[in-house]
Amino acid sequence: MVHLLCHELVKQGHDVTLCASGDSRTSANLKSFFPRSLRTADDIADKHAYSRQHAILSMREARSYDIVHNHAGEEVMALHSLVTDVPILTTMHCLITADTKPVWDRYQGHYNTISRAQRRAMPNTGGSFAGVVHNAIDVPSFPFQRDKDDYLLFLSRISPEKGPHIAVEVARRAGRPLIIAGKVDPFDAVFYRDIVEPLIDGSRVRFMGEADAQMKRELYRSAAALLMPITWDEPFGLVLAEALACGTPVITFDRGAAPEIVSHGHTGFVVGNVDQMAGAVRLLPEIDPEACRAHVARHFDGPVMAANYLRLYESVLKPTAHPAPVANMAQSADSRASARLA
Repeated sequence: MVHLLCHELVKQGHDVTLCASGDSRTSANLKSFFPRSLRTADDIADKHAYSRQHAILSMREARSYDIVHNHAGEEVMALHSLVTDVPILTTMHCLITADTKPVWDRYQGHYNTISRAQRRAMPNTGGSFAGVVHNAIDVPSFPFQRDKDDYLLFLSRISPEKGPHIAVEVARRAGRPLIIAGKVDPFDAVFYRDIVEPLIDGSRVRFMGEADAQMKRELYRSAAALLMPITWDEPFGLVLAEALACGTPVITFDRGAAPEIVSHGHTGFVVGNVDQMAGAVRLLPEIDPEACRAHVARHFDGPVMAANYLRLYESVLKPTAHPAPVANMAQSADSRASARLA
């Protein structure tokens, strides 16, 4: 979503610098400390050292910009105390933990949450709340398909809180085949081996491994529905919006931001337990795939997110002024802003 935000801001004429790995692809000005993604750099033993250096170098020239939009969490927030004369907006992608709360308690900048549910779950902390901006996807890049196959889909990280084992039970009760796709992180390897893998028979339950951009689009577009039996209060959940963009209904537990993304009875079903989730499978013919696509385009497309962030930038830069209409901001040369996204 950072890539998409940069793209939309640049397209509207704003001067944007993205601080990210050297192999990043962006229409913004790119500045990097390390030539490749740390996530895939398996030859590095201590990635934290590189991440800290990235944060420091990203903030070094902060005073050259109108605003810093931080997506890198507490490392950048801690450094803001050294450049407090530069406005900063931190997007809160994760929940606050006991280890990160001391940084939040001392934070003097602005922050936004990515859902109303995330905002409700926040403890008392430092910083100024700027508002809620939902994450977004590049809707046109997701292929729409009206006619669906019979299989149900679980596409997410293979971990207990995501509920792949619950999805298997739902599919069994509904009498539908299930495709599972997602990465298995090292700390979830035991869960996958002991709980999930024994449920995979290669016929009624198939495991596809981690899906790349092309594979997940093919799986989304043909699935009868995406199952999201999450067992934690997830702050957003991009897979929900991605599936809906393909015209595929979502059946999800009522946790976290799911009710903000899925319109119950209109684009899918928000349920409370396994029985209700299995029962919702029978109601899938009531959902119009075109309504799913239209819902995402209206609420979770890239231009919508960019417009909402521009409003927040304006409120941070001019806290006593009313935000200008986004259309006017994009059209006026005087309103063009420079932003550094870390």
